[in-house]
Amino acid sequence: MSVEKPNILWICTDQQRYDTIGALGNAYVSTPNIDTLTTEGVAFTHAYCQSPICTPSRASFLTGMYPSAVHLNGNGNDYFPNTYPLITRTLADIGYDCGLIGKLHLASAYRRIEPRTDDGYRYWQYSHAPRDDWKQGHDYADWVRSKGYILGELTQNPEGVPAELHQTTWCTEKTIEFITEQRDCPWLASVNIYDPHPPFNPPQEYRDIFNPADMPEPLFKESDLEQQQRLQQIDFQSKVSVPDELDIRNPILPRSPGNQFNNSVGSRNAKTLSAAYYAMIKLIDDQLGRLLDVLDETEQRENTVIIFTSDHGEMLGDHGLIQKGCRFYEGLVRIPLIFSFQDHFANGVKSEALVELVDIVPTLLALTGLTIPDDMHGKSLLPILRGETESSHHRDFVRCEYYDALAMRDHSFATMYRDKRYKLVVYHGHNEGELYDLEDDPNEFNNLWHAQEMQEVKMHLLKDSFDASMFAMDRGPERVGPM
Repeated sequence: MSVEKPNILWICTDQQRYDTIGALGNAYVSTPNIDTLTTEGVAFTHAYCQSPICTPSRASFLTGMYPSAVHLNGNGNDYFPNTYPLITRTLADIGYDCGLIGKLHLASAYRRIEPRTDDGYRYWQYSHAPRDDWKQGHDYADWVRSKGYILGELTQNPEGVPAELHQTTWCTEKTIEFITEQRDCPWLASVNIYDPHPPFNPPQEYRDIFNPADMPEPLFKESDLEQQQRLQQIDFQSKVSVPDELDIRNPILPRSPGNQFNNSVGSRNAKTLSAAYYAMIKLIDDQLGRLLDVLDETEQRENTVIIFTSDHGEMLGDHGLIQKGCRFYEGLVRIPLIFSFQDHFANGVKSEALVELVDIVPTLLALTGLTIPDDMHGKSLLPILRGETESSHHRDFVRCEYYDALAMRDHSFATMYRDKRYKLVVYHGHNEGELYDLEDDPNEFNNLWHAQEMQEVKMHLLKDSFDASMFAMDRGPERVGPM
């Protein structure tokens, strides 16, 4: 197999924030296998999604285009519009064998298997979420059924779905099945694990590893209550609460008698939530270890590019919020992004360059010898990965969009523009926004939007943000003549 066409193992978790990896500074989580990827590759510590919501984010990083250009701005859509080709379709056309394992979420999966688009996947093992409420069974639920269990019953267990039957484990089993097939062409495995997404209910054996009392406090000050009250009309999945009494509903955390989540720490506080969140990440890391072992055993590791990332983050109690919605705090829009390719990419590099998830597609195009379209929003990371350019700079700014993404009561529209120093958020139609000096205030406590001394800076950023939005516009069909 030619090294110019390497295998690609692309692992995307769901709702995993940037600061959840041991080798990148988190002393509470346990991620030895993800840590290995950072020592054997390049970790981008300032990578940003292009929407804090699943479908628009996934549509953008699978096409290399901003969500608004793809015309896929929110969850729950009837179909994927195919405005731009998915990278898997493009690679399948040049001989890649592409496999989908787990979630895709380019269209609504509400009580159905989402409709296939022209996605390029030959191997298809689908699981939008760990539930079993479709009229037709889905692949993960069928697998659980083949083991003698009913997924819908397991998910009601306050101790969580057992690790051996968990969706994370199933994704690993099916990925191993795919990457060990006999073939004479390169492969791409798109592995989409549902965790660490709500309902934050890890297997009991993993939950027991993390004591809530030992977990870190979220980023919170009393001023957050006033700040979020001012923004309360703008769509979000939770209401602001103090860290000891988070707005956990539906219920997100299991609350049965005798359960660890009813211990003295309390079942609704941020530390308990963090313990559950880290437990889910620990299971992900263990299963990643299995995949790395299989690549080694089958002598495919040295010819496989490994990408580890997530679609967006999770508030996890920061600023009194959990889950996601129309906000752009670092914990929600900044995500892990790690590339590893033995003997071909730099080792142990921790790049602080501003990068976007749309940069993945042009990186893969360049890696496989394809031409990057001139109008693609993404920008190849290959020069940094190969050590050909300095790792400290890639983009002057990053941006993120929220255009009525969850169809909530306010139907909010907002944009984020972040350069090396400042982050500007505009809540369109509300005469409200957020402005943070990330050099002086990296934890985003001091909103300078109304500060008189910052109005000149704000106006400059507003102009830059507006220009970036205009240049991101989809301009329609290709021009073929003067009139």
